[in-house]
Amino acid sequence: MSDATPQDGPAARLEALRTRLRAEPRLLVAYSGGADSALVAAVAAEELGPAAVAVTAVSASLPARERRAARDFARRHGITHVEVATDELDRPEYVANSGDRCFHCKSALLDALVPLAELSGAAIALGTNLDDLGDHRPGQRAAALRGAVAPLVDAGLTKPDVRAVSALLGLETADKPAAACLSSRVAYGDPVTEQVLARIEAAEEALRALGFASCRVRAHADGTVARLEVPEAEYPRVTTLRAEIDAAVRGAGFAFCAVDLQAFRSGRMNVLLGLPAVAGSS
Repeated sequence: MSDATPQDGPAARLEALRTRLRAEPRLLVAYSGGADSALVAAVAAEELGPAAVAVTAVSASLPARERRAARDFARRHGITHVEVATDELDRPEYVANSGDRCFHCKSALLDALVPLAELSGAAIALGTNLDDLGDHRPGQRAAALRGAVAPLVDAGLTKPDVRAVSALLGLETADKPAAACLSSRVAYGDPVTEQVLARIEAAEEALRALGFASCRVRAHADGTVARLEVPEAEYPRVTTLRAEIDAAVRGAGFAFCAVDLQAFRSGRMNVLLGLPAVAGSS
């Protein structure tokens, strides 16, 4: 853990992160393109050069727009970047979508990365930050079992620190909204299938085309019911565009379209596990 205190500013946090990353001769960064992993990948590339490689897991749970964004960010910032296919949808435990789905997802990712790490003598780094340690994140257990490191945690960075340090570096991810995988939109207990994931992605893209930049489509009842979450300020537009929204969501393959009156909030599916919604989740 870094010796920096919580009162230290972004520059001190950045230096703590640089120091932590320089301790790794070679590094594979599990890179989704989100603010956390993007910061680790960018700073690792600066400190380690080609000895740092950002690796993006590709499966049906990764939205195409997020895959493109991750590629573009890596290209712009000179980050060595590769993609690997992961097999979580072939794992019955993942498809079953119980409360520990993320454990099996992270296991699939790390199972793909471990052979690469062993061949290159690299450590595997995740974008976990200090605030994540208190969230419902079964994937952290899978990471610990496989010896992955968490440079942001070691350097003492919280979620706000990640944003502030990213802004200091001029990274466009500094204010990027959280964007968890598509599977996080499927109600716990309903199976995760490629068909349902494609339906969710198509519906969210259709909503964005209608001008809803911040939205979530949550799938319930085995993928037949779409529960839409948008910011409360967007409610008047939802009413105005009711017919267009309904047509777009049904056109994506849902049989029913509903709007959640509690508005968009990250991690809303956690209430099905008896847990509060968690900021930073999808």
